[in-house]
Amino acid sequence: MPLNDRTVKIYVCGLTPQSHIHVGHARTFVVFDVFRRLLEFKGFGLIFVQNFTDIDDKIITRAKELGVHPSEVAEKYIIEYFDVMDKLNVRRAHLYPRVTEHIQDIIEFIKGLIEKGHAYESKGDVYFQVNTFPNYGRLSKQKISDLIAGARVEPNENKRNPEDFALWKKAKLEEPGWNSPWGKGRPGWHIECSAMTKKYLGETFDIHGGGQDLIFPHHENEIAQSESLTGKEPARYWMHVGWVTMGKTKMSKSLGNVVNLVELLQKVDANAVRLALISTHYRSPMEFDEDALSQAEANMSRLRNTFTVVKQGLEKAGSTEPTSITMTLEALFASLTASLEQDLDTPKALTNLFEIAKTLNRSVNENTASKSDLETGLRILRHISEIFGFSLETEEGNVRIEELIKLVLELREEARRRKDFETADQIRLKLAEIGILVEDANSGPRWFYKNKASIAHQ
Repeated sequence: MPLNDRTVKIYVCGLTPQSHIHVGHARTFVVFDVFRRLLEFKGFGLIFVQNFTDIDDKIITRAKELGVHPSEVAEKYIIEYFDVMDKLNVRRAHLYPRVTEHIQDIIEFIKGLIEKGHAYESKGDVYFQVNTFPNYGRLSKQKISDLIAGARVEPNENKRNPEDFALWKKAKLEEPGWNSPWGKGRPGWHIECSAMTKKYLGETFDIHGGGQDLIFPHHENEIAQSESLTGKEPARYWMHVGWVTMGKTKMSKSLGNVVNLVELLQKVDANAVRLALISTHYRSPMEFDEDALSQAEANMSRLRNTFTVVKQGLEKAGSTEPTSITMTLEALFASLTASLEQDLDTPKALTNLFEIAKTLNRSVNENTASKSDLETGLRILRHISEIFGFSLETEEGNVRIEELIKLVLELREEARRRKDFETADQIRLKLAEIGILVEDANSGPRWFYKNKASIAHQ
């Protein structure tokens, strides 16, 4: 249970907006979107906060390359982020705090650490003194001695100890800076999240999330800062999303093996991309390639066609009494939600989803489902659509297309009744040419889309 009755407080480390958003970023945000949707479906209230690191070394470097102010770089890619996330149907956080809007909060936090003996000023910089926090390394299961031996820390003559990390960085000439008790400068990377979580979620909140690469040093440093100031653990639970790989190599901008989401979504249905990103358990690495994407497109096609088949079946269903099919569907849906409640096991939940689709397709094809069964099936599919963030229903603008297809199929059936099979076959072939397949089932003809381009209209 959450700390505050049934309101779950979540903080997810967001984007450093210095270049195009890629698939590796999207996996984290889609995973946490499914997680929040599950919580909301289960009736929990939510306070969801996700930050933007809108000033840092990378943004400054990028701005110098382009000859613009760092704020222009950050704003450009923040706008792109929202556009891409909207296309992926990622619900917006309740708050998107930015570093540049919380400088005073950060300064007050640093002052508190200095007063408590956990931080020190050195030539305009301020550092957190790691050896004052005995539990350092608890999250990442690393020891300070190992960090030094493995050269995981960067030596600096201004530091008392090589493992100490920056809370405040003295501004260089012609770089953005803010006035502080230690001179003009800007925040170090890690301090922003500690200051923001304390301000918006309190000294201790429920869940802190982000990518696996943030465990060390970012989240380790957050714990050290926050706990040193408040004496309390900042988060009760930590969730880390495994990185995306290509050719078994981690996707990263430095390696140049990223998949630009803006370009990808111009070619591939956003629902299929969402499905691909949750097909592997969130804590495991995920290989992103053409095969994974093609499989996701095919599976999304199956799901959307199931939705259409069930709607068509409802128009012809006879009995209104539920059968054993309803019990089967409800049991599968209960298993699906239970899987998600067990550490967000999306692969297992998707197995249940495709079993639901299989059960519905078979029952409509064999004409064994009652109207009540199919109404249950539609309700469950809509619930699943809500939880996973998929769009399975026909868009309003395409309702007339479906009506036109139904009219064409009625004309085909009339030709078959007249034994004019040549005309009936021609209608079927012409429909297939434009991506609409027709199957003659016991309950009557069914139609569905066969390719991605057509699926986008369903």
